[in-house]
Amino acid sequence: MTHATDTRPQGFEDTLTELESLVDTLEQGELTLEQSLAHFERGIELTRTCRKALDAAEQKVRILTNESPEPFPNHD
Repeated sequence: MTHATDTRPQGFEDTLTELESLVDTLEQGELTLEQSLAHFERGIELTRTCRKALDAAEQKVRILTNESPEPFPNHD
């Protein structure tokens, strides 16, 4: 598992996989309170990272679709 002090960039899929792993671990209920809080804090960081990546992707899609000179033709 990557820790909060690890500053290596992760791709969206890697970040999401780590987040899912944290959730699974938390749901097992076998962590101490301190471990649970550390996992929760890391989960919040990962959630924010995923949200930023999704927002950036959505913005790119909007830019690309707005730059089209005309809508796609309707082939009926």
